[in-house]
Amino acid sequence: MKASIQAVAAEAGVSISTVSRTFAKPNLVLPETRSKVMAAAEKLDYRISRSAAALKTGQSFRVALLMSDPISTWFNSNTYAGLDSVLHPAGYDISIFEMADAHDRHEFFATLPVRRNVDAVIVNSFNIVPEEVEKLSNMKVPIVGINIPSINGFNATVSIDDRQAMHVAVEHLFSMGHRRIAYAYETSNDNNQNMVFSTEARLHGLMETAEKRKMTVERIAIRNYEDATNTILNSLLTMDPAPPPPHCIAKVTSWHCLSSIMRCRNW
Repeated sequence: MKASIQAVAAEAGVSISTVSRTFAKPNLVLPETRSKVMAAAEKLDYRISRSAAALKTGQSFRVALLMSDPISTWFNSNTYAGLDSVLHPAGYDISIFEMADAHDRHEFFATLPVRRNVDAVIVNSFNIVPEEVEKLSNMKVPIVGINIPSINGFNATVSIDDRQAMHVAVEHLFSMGHRRIAYAYETSNDNNQNMVFSTEARLHGLMETAEKRKMTVERIAIRNYEDATNTILNSLLTMDPAPPPPHCIAKVTSWHCLSSIMRCRNW
């Protein structure tokens, strides 16, 4: 027979409201009291009902993670792992929404007020427009940005300084004597005109430093349906004048760049 919340309260020697609070808002319960309740729940094999808790608290115990690329990419998979290491122990699930273009992003924010099925939204590495920020604010749904182009309207953000990182990388190449470098980057879809990605800062950092050092930048655009490695190599092989074995600073995922550089060793 399934244990009841009343049985857990009796076993722990606390009130029913204290048991409820322990599972719903553990930060409001004293550690020793929380330990007693959890021990009693484990002994009696008590399980809370997520649906009942959601109805009572108005929380879904779900966080939306918006990504512009598949979760299998290095950055996105590590972002997910970091979030899950914090959210899962706190009782939250992560729902992933892949945003291929601005239309997908608009669709998410247009239907969210009807679904109301997330407690927070985390945006990973691309922009959202003021109207979308306002919609979340009106719903009292906090929004967190990870490596986003602009922090306006977000409740909290954490970002890499892509511009400075690229500055350091180009300065390193300059110190090694390189004056001509190749920069491989993915071009946005035609539908992505309203999507701004954090990696735009890398290009700005690259061009600023290269201009300062009077370095030549060979830009290699990669469309999303092309094989990145072959596109990079073909561009390098057809450059005029032909470059010596170059260093490619990749805006695309790092393995594309490493694969191309390894194949350039055959020159």
